[in-house]
Amino acid sequence: MSLLARRDYASAELRAKLEQQGYDGPIVAAAVAELTEERVLNDARYAENYVSYHADRGQGPLRIAADLKALGLPGEVIETVLATGPDWRILAREVRVRKFGTQEPPSWPEKARQARFLQYRGFSSDHIRSALGADFDLD
Repeated sequence: MSLLARRDYASAELRAKLEQQGYDGPIVAAAVAELTEERVLNDARYAENYVSYHADRGQGPLRIAADLKALGLPGEVIETVLATGPDWRILAREVRVRKFGTQEPPSWPEKARQARFLQYRGFSSDHIRSALGADFDLD
């Protein structure tokens, strides 16, 4: 309980932390199951808070999904929470504007640089295309 008093945990994350501290596996599993039953631990609530916090920091759905999967959350919970999250296209545009300004990229190398930045942040290619604006004329 002292761990949960500090911050919220995913059930798999709490289980791993307790086992790392030396508690027996069956006892930890029973304690986590009891906390989940009492709704002290809730993976969906944890995922919603995680998505909200990291989206506010400018991270995209691919990066957030990878982080949540690494924390041991089920795939259906991750998909549900990301679907109900912010509009990722708008967020990608806001992140680009915050970093590079309101003007669209003037050249292909600059467009590629901004695309790599958004890709690193975890946005999909559709979100990146939307954030970078219309394609350049080849002439």
